[in-house]
Amino acid sequence: MFVKLLRLPIFIAGRNVIMIDRYFVRFICIGVLLFCMLPFANGQNEAPKREFRGVWVATVANIDWPSKQGLSTDQQKAELIAILDAHQRAGINAIMFQIRPAADALYAQSREPWSRFLSGIQGQAPAPLYDPLEFAIKEAHDRGMELHAWFNPYRATFDNGNTVAPNHITRINPEWFFTYGGKKLFNPGLPQVRAYITSIVMDVVKNYDIDGVHFDDYFYPYPESNPIPDAATFRQYGSGFASIDDWRRNNVDILIKTISDSIHAEKPYIKFGVSPFGIWDNKRNHPEGSETAGFSGYRQLYADARKWTQEGWVDYINPQIYFPFNYPAAAFEVLLDWWSKNSFGKHLYIGQAVYRVLENGQGWRERDQLSRQIRALRQNNNVQGSVFFSSKSLTNNLGGFRDSLQYNFYRYKTLPPAMPWKDNVSPLPPRGLTVRVTNDRAITLHWQKPDAASDGDVPYGYVIYRFEAGDKIDLEDARKILQISYNNSYTTYTDDSVIKNHTYTYVITSLDRLKNESVGSNRKEIVF
Repeated sequence: MFVKLLRLPIFIAGRNVIMIDRYFVRFICIGVLLFCMLPFANGQNEAPKREFRGVWVATVANIDWPSKQGLSTDQQKAELIAILDAHQRAGINAIMFQIRPAADALYAQSREPWSRFLSGIQGQAPAPLYDPLEFAIKEAHDRGMELHAWFNPYRATFDNGNTVAPNHITRINPEWFFTYGGKKLFNPGLPQVRAYITSIVMDVVKNYDIDGVHFDDYFYPYPESNPIPDAATFRQYGSGFASIDDWRRNNVDILIKTISDSIHAEKPYIKFGVSPFGIWDNKRNHPEGSETAGFSGYRQLYADARKWTQEGWVDYINPQIYFPFNYPAAAFEVLLDWWSKNSFGKHLYIGQAVYRVLENGQGWRERDQLSRQIRALRQNNNVQGSVFFSSKSLTNNLGGFRDSLQYNFYRYKTLPPAMPWKDNVSPLPPRGLTVRVTNDRAITLHWQKPDAASDGDVPYGYVIYRFEAGDKIDLEDARKILQISYNNSYTTYTDDSVIKNHTYTYVITSLDRLKNESVGSNRKEIVF
């Protein structure tokens, strides 16, 4: 993911992550200081019952996972488990897992070759063979996290294509691509390209238990000094369009709508979202634009993200607002306000740049920028959460920000926000909850699965609440959530965090695929 602004510096996420890792030690003291200064006042330590708390796990160039190419299967699994455990502790509840960096695959059931970011050689499977996506889904769900499969739709290579596998699509259908900026890219103006990309996405939708399909900000390429070489395609397919710019935007529109329709026809519960560049367009160029003066996703990337939301083609929009407050060309508060007024009833998650917290540029010298951003978006009723770039920046606790999440903002567990336009029928509650003292250190809960709800949905997971003596039994109180799991196969839970001579009351609810929640089960009180 790039942050590019006219007349502003270029920030390349992967390079910044590497630089920060190299100099991380010198900032440990800063992180400790910031952690000690964290605000724990009740007004600032909100506990929302529902909030999207995502993180991008980037596999491109091994930014986040795996740490390097050629690791064994056991090493790859151990690294991913460590990442998910760290994010679970920090309160993250959604993983944007990059599975297709460049017309390749980090999953087994693909018509495209294995990604070189796994083995080091494109087309070479992990050894011993396993399915990284299937593994990631299970591990995320067991930790109460959604998993959104993150695709890069148009990028095909990172170079001129000489190192790709023999069965790579650039070799099979070379006429589908143009070279720009030293990379081979799918030509979005070709109908057969759009059909192919849709089929790739739908392979994953059909074959995997994902919660969402996620696109980032890469549509038409970030501009270089030379023009995009698609004039011949425009002459062939662009009749009826006043300009090549309008035609390019329409090409991307067609892809987004086609994928949206295809996903929702196959599995209506799967969410479809896009993470566009933080500026849709500037008001000086478009009457509906924001009061900004920077690079425009609408004009330079031909991505009309506002239209996709307005038309209902996406379930959530996740703009990358990687700028600080009061930034002259693109102030965070200006863009937050603009996107909140242009989300058209769909979910709005704000992309936040953890990798930038140690920069010394304008605004970022104020080390509480990201914390202030979270407070600001929580005060906006049209914003449902955040997604952070990238995973490594959080697990490395840059600027102490992971601590800020873990011990303050995300101290309590929470559910993702529901999407009533997709499903507003709640599941039935679990039946027959029983509790018993297992030994001198734990209490064991057991319950029965409920029947299907009126729409035919069976429970997908459960939420376990625990109340102490004197507590109001309030299932809207996120502070009382003990456990969330998206795994309906288990009906037993052992609570080993209990304290002697305390009285506890337990209640369990059911969840469906879109995280609609049932009413509570029967209550069970026990003295430990």
